[in-house]
Amino acid sequence: MSAKAEHYDVIRKPVITEKATMASENGAVVFEVAMDSNKPQIKEAVEALFGVKVKAVNTTITKGKAKRFRGQMGRRKDVKKAYVTLEEGNTIDVSTGL
Repeated sequence: MSAKAEHYDVIRKPVITEKATMASENGAVVFEVAMDSNKPQIKEAVEALFGVKVKAVNTTITKGKAKRFRGQMGRRKDVKKAYVTLEEGNTIDVSTGL
């Protein structure tokens, strides 16, 4: 498998929420990442895919909620998010497609 495909396995999609937009004003970008990925992998993937320098990576795991699906109780999947802080002068525009 090519290196680029591996990077896309680590980074699933950008998170576009009100909180993520607030973080982007401070030079941070939020991505949904694979549950088994670690901070060095995330840093390497972002630098390779977007051509930027990463300053720091913070991760959070959000537990999936218990919700009803067609009357049956079910669970949403757990999600791992990475808050990627970029070096000064680097930007990623997540509003355009990846």
